[in-house]
Order: sequence, then structure tokens, then C-alpha cells
Amino acid sequence: MIRRLQHEEWMRRALAVASTSPEDVPVGAIVLGPDGAELGAAGNERELTGDPTGHAEVLALRRAAERLGTWRLAGCTLVVTLEPCTMCAGALVLARIATLVFGAWEPKTGAVGSLWDVVRDTRLNHRPEVYAGVLEPECAVMLRDFFR
Repeated sequence: MIRRLQHEEWMRRALAVASTSPEDVPVGAIVLGPDGAELGAAGNERELTGDPTGHAEVLALRRAAERLGTWRLAGCTLVVTLEPCTMCAGALVLARIATLVFGAWEPKTGAVGSLWDVVRDTRLNHRPEVYAGVLEPECAVMLRDFFR
């Protein structure tokens, strides 16, 4: 119960980040250190920067790594409002993220169970703990509203 409440609190922060980029798909991501301190946060910036890798997860991972001075984010948690795609799922595995918390499922591009399951692939050397569907209705409505 306590874990679920913590995940919901973190997801509310990710939802707030998602709402900061009105010209891009509203996805928000935060990376938290083992102590729960926020190390990096980002919304999608593909439209803003013209960068195809400008997904919220990748940007939040980059900012956390810069803050820590290392690409190894062992013990860290990534919270994101939408199920990561293959690029983002691969990046979080390679960064050694310990825990992934996500909101809405993404049936078209999701790589944490929808189309693929990159983060649980036993051929990879790291598999984070996954909590899916956290505040899913709130995360999904933000996306639906954007695409209307």
C-alpha cells in the first residue's frame, strides 16, 4: 500500500512535467535516486528540437546521468506517464534503472508488455522491476485530449 501511494505521488509529478510541452505529445518522465530525490525530469521534445530521440524518458535519463556524473543509474527509478517504446525501454535497461513505474499502456509502440517486452527479456543482462498502470486513467486522458 505504501509503495502504491509513493508511485502515485511520483506519477503526479510526471503528469505535471508532461503538461509543460504543449506542442509535443504530453509524456512526462522523472528519474529518482535511491533516496527518492529527483535527479532528472523531462517532457517530450521531439517537435521542439527536431530530435527523433527527444523522448521524455531518454531526456530524463540523460539529465539524471549528467547530475550523477555517470551513465549507470543503478538503484534509480524511472517514472513515466506512458509505456516506453523500444528505444526508451532499451535505454533504461542499458542505464541499469532498478525500477520502472509507468501509467498508460501504449498498444501501438509499447515495449514493456504491449507489443514487446524489452525490459524482461532474459537475454539482456539487466531487468528492472516494473509497476504498470499507475494512475492509468489520468495518464490516458491527457493523451486522448491531446490527439482530439
